[in-house]
Amino acid sequence: MAASKAVSRIFAIRTTAGQEQNVALLIERRCLAKKIPIKAIIAPQDVRGYVFLETSGPNIVNIAIEDVKHVKGWVSGKVDYDDILKFIKPKPVSEIVDINDKVEIIAGPFKGMQAKVTRVDKTKSEITLELLEAPYTLPITVHAEQVKLISHGEAPKAEAKEVDTSEKKTDIFKAFEELEEE
Repeated sequence: MAASKAVSRIFAIRTTAGQEQNVALLIERRCLAKKIPIKAIIAPQDVRGYVFLETSGPNIVNIAIEDVKHVKGWVSGKVDYDDILKFIKPKPVSEIVDINDKVEIIAGPFKGMQAKVTRVDKTKSEITLELLEAPYTLPITVHAEQVKLISHGEAPKAEAKEVDTSEKKTDIFKAFEELEEE
């Protein structure tokens, strides 16, 4: 008789918000110590209050989370692989970085230097930067994958000057008439 492989499913575990990484580590230690057949433990940073376990059935989930601190229980139902994939698949840097953000260059001749983003071209995946450590303004253009986001800067301000000047428009003919009257 051939041994049939168990189909694995993903289960959502409710945790205390902010304790997802700790719960994942505690479950991992428990599974290694007791040889519980868990295939994967996922604790995405974007999802607060949940850890995901990949295993063959709910009975194994119950054994893995029994008496683990900060675990509130598990959610019954099915979690699709596609739902988890969007959290663990890395996003392109050009989508994350915006104007005025502070970045570190991680490849190329300027490796290790910090810079401020001045322009983002998402179609070409290029980012134009101004080096912060240079004694003068030096704009450079690098591929988006050559930078790492350090911190978000202020959002670029909308052109408020245009709105102000449009409200203060003067009629040139009236201005000439007033000058002639004087």
